[in-house]
Amino acid sequence: MFFSIQKSRVGCLLAVVAAALLAPAAISADGPFAGLDPKAIAIRLPADMQWKSGGLSGAESIALAGDASKPELYVVLVKWSAHHNSRPHFHPNDRFHHRVVRKPGGVNTGRNYDPEHMRPVPQGSFVTHYAGEVHYDGAKDADVILEIVVMGPETLTPAEASSRRQVPRCQAACRSVLTKVAREP
Repeated sequence: MFFSIQKSRVGCLLAVVAAALLAPAAISADGPFAGLDPKAIAIRLPADMQWKSGGLSGAESIALAGDASKPELYVVLVKWSAHHNSRPHFHPNDRFHHRVVRKPGGVNTGRNYDPEHMRPVPQGSFVTHYAGEVHYDGAKDADVILEIVVMGPETLTPAEASSRRQVPRCQAACRSVLTKVAREP
């Protein structure tokens, strides 16, 4: 039963994501999409998407749909530069959201930050972060792009065991990145 519930939740989420991705941009009257009804479809080309730096070192993002600061579905691409990761943290709700878009990324669990033992996640994988469970992820030897799809508002609670002095800075930096992402068109 758990599998069928998870399967239906993921299927619904993917359907909503597909609809959300169609909403953000208008179709030009010229070019290959001329003649398409802009009430039916919107297409945003890679050249029209700009990476934005935020408060986290080594992370850039592109808001695709929704607003991370509101209680709604949002979609964002996050690019981690090589050798940059999040620190141990958790979220209040399940997040069916990380899919490695380019290059393998790495993940680990637990409150002890140990990037040397992050497990590689191959391109095309779908990762679920469960509510209240501590994890961290990012890039090992190459840049990584993640597609993140989740219900807002974005909430990240630092959970690192060893360095309590860094926790407030990490939380503030993470909120800064997501606030900037939420304000992008």
